[in-house]
Amino acid sequence: MSCSRVALVTGANKGIGFAIARDLCRQFSGDVVLSARDAERGRAAVQQLQAEGLSPRFHLLDIGDLQSIRALRDFLRKEYGGLNVLVNNAGIAFQPDDPTPFDIQAEITLKTNFFATRNVCIELLPIMKPHGRVVNVSSLEGSKALENCSTDLQKKFRCETLTEEDLVDLMNKFVEDANNEVHEREGWPDSAYGVSKLGVTVLSRILARRLDEKRKADRILLNACCPGWVKTDLGGPCGPRTAEEGAETPVYLALLPPDATEPHGQLVHDKVVQNW
Repeated sequence: MSCSRVALVTGANKGIGFAIARDLCRQFSGDVVLSARDAERGRAAVQQLQAEGLSPRFHLLDIGDLQSIRALRDFLRKEYGGLNVLVNNAGIAFQPDDPTPFDIQAEITLKTNFFATRNVCIELLPIMKPHGRVVNVSSLEGSKALENCSTDLQKKFRCETLTEEDLVDLMNKFVEDANNEVHEREGWPDSAYGVSKLGVTVLSRILARRLDEKRKADRILLNACCPGWVKTDLGGPCGPRTAEEGAETPVYLALLPPDATEPHGQLVHDKVVQNW
């Protein structure tokens, strides 16, 4: 087993994930594992960084596949005895002009952005080492979605005692309501992406709270962040930011110094904690 430190970035073969992996290769003292669900694209991304004089490692990861997450967990445990930095970047978004029916968009978007991200957290948080850093790439679209929810839903999402199970129920309800074509009547906004990222932000608050209860002494910091609107395959061609600019806040949170006690359980945009 190597005693070196290790950072993992999901969905790292392109876009913001690739830029985060590159920055971590330059700034993180330890190994950087670039993961992607497509081995060919993932290895091509590793080769591109190697051509720049950097040396990431590649590991296959399809966050939608529990076996794939567990295989990566076992690799990290065996090779490094755990994990120091986790950046949950993998995600999807339908483009505005996509003809896919809303209920299908809701199901697919929530499945990846919320449920699969949660599964990665379930499997990898237990192997996070003391002073570990967890960064969930969310979006201010989630905050916008919250503002466009009914007062009743807003109250639920903002509730300090909301449990992970409650949150899962709410996310499932959105998919169900969309499927039954009653999501607007039930107080939901019209953005599946927004609701999925609202879920990620609230999940981050709940997981941070649990780390405080269960592992306070380990000083693990877990945050959600918004990279801004970035010109990527996901963000579309109109984004005003480059992937490099989008990577700044996630990397800042991934590299918070070992003695830092905050931010924790926050949504961070341009390195500034957002009001929730």
